[in-house]
Parts: sequence; C-alpha cells; structure tokens
Amino acid sequence: MQRKLLAAALLIAATGAHAAGFKLESPDIKANAMMDKKWEANVFGCSGENKSPALKWSGAPKDTKSFAVTVYDPDAPTGSGFWHWFVYNIPANVTELKLDAGNQSGANLPQGAKQNRIDYGFAGWGGACPPEGDKPHRYIFTVHALKTDKLDLPADATAAVAGFMTNANTIAKASFTAKYGRAKAKK
Repeated sequence: MQRKLLAAALLIAATGAHAAGFKLESPDIKANAMMDKKWEANVFGCSGENKSPALKWSGAPKDTKSFAVTVYDPDAPTGSGFWHWFVYNIPANVTELKLDAGNQSGANLPQGAKQNRIDYGFAGWGGACPPEGDKPHRYIFTVHALKTDKLDLPADATAAVAGFMTNANTIAKASFTAKYGRAKAKK
C-alpha cells in the first residue's frame, strides 16, 4: 500500500513539475485586471468590437502534440457558465493566436486549427457581455497542451462535448483570469 501511495505521489509531483513552466499571457488583456470594452461582444445589447485578443504561451511539455484554447465565464447566470471561445487542433509548433484569430471566418487561425461552436451559437470568438449591473464576471483564458495530434469533434459538437474531449487529452494547462462588467444603464 505504501509503495502505491509513493508511486502516486511521485507521479503527481512529476506531472506538476512537468507543467511548472507552462504559461499563458496576452499583450492585450492583463491577468487579474478589468478588460477593456473593446473585448465586449456585439450582441444582446453589447456594443464592443468582438475581436479576440492576442494570446501567447510558452513552456509547454515536450510531448505536446497539439493545443486547444478556451475562454469561459463561470459567473454567467446560466447555471452552467458560458463558453466564449473554443479553438482546437492548434499544431504543436504554434505558440500564439494573433489578434482577431477568433473571427468567425476562421481565416485568422493557424493552419489546421478549428473553432468549436460556443454558447452564442456559432463557432468563433464571442466577447464578454455580462448582464448590466452584475458584479464583474471572471473570464478564464486557458491553453491546453494535448497528447493527441487532433480532436475529432463533430461539426455540431456542443462546448460540453468539446470540453470533455479536451480534458480527456490534456497533459498540462496554463490559465489566466480577467474580469469584465457593465454598469446598469440609466433610464
């Protein structure tokens, strides 16, 4: 029993050390800061530019075969949060997504990468749009290092299915969180 516990502890420690240098950052959005209105969606009464920010990552495990990038709002009043972006099949030699890579056309993505349908109902970046007057919502930006070259997702896969497949193949991940809120409109 002690050997099994020791082996499990060593495996956990090795995995943690393996991902220790894995970092995600954005030149456009600072971690733990409020996002600018330009990252706001342009639906449901929001009027932002709806362009995805640039993202850069480094220190991925050497056995990474591809990446996935997600943006998730756990504070959305849906009972299940809200997916704002889901990019997968990003080749292992890619370490950034450029400004507006999340354009619905997919033209700004790295070759081979795909976008999954998000909770706005389309495949592409969907900017922040919390209800007016809510406390600022958290937006969790995550890059997943995957143990597979590609995820075989159906074209109409839900974000939950894409999340399941991503998490089942994740060997390491790096995240940062930013916030965004909208003031209550004056009548």
